[in-house]
Amino acid sequence: MAVIDRIKFNANISEQLKEIKHYGKQVGENWPVVYILNNEDEAYVGETHHASVRMTQHWMNPQRRLLKEMMLISGEDFNKSVILDLESFLIKHMGADGKFKLQNGNNGLQDHDYYNRAKYEESFRKIWNNLKNSGVVNHTISEIENSNLYKYSPYKSLGEEQLLAEREILTSLEEYGCNDRGVTVIIRGGAGTGKTILAIYLMKLFADIKSKMDINMTYDDYRDEDAETNIAADSLKEIEKIGIVFPQATLRSSVVDVFNSISSLNKNMVYSTTDVVDKCVETGQKFDLLIIDEAHRLKCRYKGHLSSYSKFDECSKAVGMKKEEGNELEWMLRCSRNQIIFRDELQIVRPCDIDTDDFKNILEKKYDNTIVELELETQWRCEGGNSYINYVKGLLGESLLERQSFRNYDFKIYRDVDKMIESIKRKDAEIGLCRNAAGYAWRWLSKKDKNAYDIEIQGHKYRWNSTYKNWIAKENSVNEIGCIHTLQGYDLNYVGLIIGEDIKYDEDTCKIYADKNSYFDQQGKSGVADNPEALKEYLLNIYLTLMTRGIKGTYIYVCDDALRKYFEKYIDVVE
Repeated sequence: MAVIDRIKFNANISEQLKEIKHYGKQVGENWPVVYILNNEDEAYVGETHHASVRMTQHWMNPQRRLLKEMMLISGEDFNKSVILDLESFLIKHMGADGKFKLQNGNNGLQDHDYYNRAKYEESFRKIWNNLKNSGVVNHTISEIENSNLYKYSPYKSLGEEQLLAEREILTSLEEYGCNDRGVTVIIRGGAGTGKTILAIYLMKLFADIKSKMDINMTYDDYRDEDAETNIAADSLKEIEKIGIVFPQATLRSSVVDVFNSISSLNKNMVYSTTDVVDKCVETGQKFDLLIIDEAHRLKCRYKGHLSSYSKFDECSKAVGMKKEEGNELEWMLRCSRNQIIFRDELQIVRPCDIDTDDFKNILEKKYDNTIVELELETQWRCEGGNSYINYVKGLLGESLLERQSFRNYDFKIYRDVDKMIESIKRKDAEIGLCRNAAGYAWRWLSKKDKNAYDIEIQGHKYRWNSTYKNWIAKENSVNEIGCIHTLQGYDLNYVGLIIGEDIKYDEDTCKIYADKNSYFDQQGKSGVADNPEALKEYLLNIYLTLMTRGIKGTYIYVCDDALRKYFEKYIDVVE
């Protein structure tokens, strides 16, 4: 059982700690512990084996001296692995709790396994409950873990693969970032491989380092045992102007809210593609570095259909491009010296999204940047892991050879659509963050008539999402049906997915095919309506993206009878 001691943080802190004893040990002087320093508004979380010495160092730091109280957390069975994990747990959850802005940087937070980890993690939850009961934190763990502030927190622990990518990025910036050519780092990864987490993590890391460099603080002032910080600081010596770009308004809105709650970050660091161009025109200066997430949604003018041509053409002209050749990737390249680009080709869902060939040709043939390519493969979102992801890819690709079940993932197909929708609503009441979604196989009538219903199946009527902006967090969203443009980039606990008649199954050829007459996203089929294979590829990407939103489970209802029979060969059926 962990013990939490609360004492004043002042000039006598070291002597106070030497008096604290538990388990027959001087835990305040020579024992593995985690500590929280805080005042009314800010907090700092750390770990050490020598609390009395470490607090003397903190007292010499002007930023830490603003903090007024210390909580020392000790346990008889604590060791180095445990305190590193508990420190990471508290940073992640306190960073999203909202009571304090953390003074912590985020570098060095790493996910690693160790002996009896599950037992210790259960004790962490008890420690959190004690902190909540004492008024130190505001929210329960489940409330926090269902929030956008947690989902997109820069305090997430990185896995080994992400850490390797981070080091490659820093090394590339140090080697190429300050020369005339610059560097473009491309990180490819499928849904749930932690692309957005790494993008936001890097933005926090860079912002912290720049703020420390600006006030001449040293590495030892702001992080223990953080060798990566020195490397990162060297990488950023001549990189001043940094921005993070989200092409999608929905995800960008959620990240803006997160940045406003995190120390050293703010909403002015988050850009749309048009914001980037406008800023360059306004200042007459390029960005030194742009971090571009969801780059599979960067658009071009020469394929498909855009929602706003006037602003798009204005931006193309501003960066010196011909109107008919305009594309957002080149805007970003012309407006920055270096780029870190996160991309997943299987999430290209509209013809106006820059496709794989054009993306490659633009980078390799039109610009002279050094190109570094990295890959993320480890699955972080879905508890079914890569086995589930590969299974649904095989399902949609008609390549499965045998039925498979998933012990850690709830994957079902329903024959009654309303039963599925009600199941998702019950899941939402139980654990939160569960939503229903569909392919764009019904017209959006309620956009103009709020009393209209959009989707009718088996005598049941439903409405599309009433808003794009941060729809998942809206109070009534559990009673609506979300589309790809409200859900792409987001995590949910459960997804209930309606597969409309925009894709069907031919029982003679044993192939899935696209039905353009049942697909109502005009931008989605512009330019490919008469190309069945191209349209099918976009539709399958949409459904794959929606089938990989769920952390704990995915429920499916299929409108086309033949397609449902095909799916039922491979998915457990709910009558």
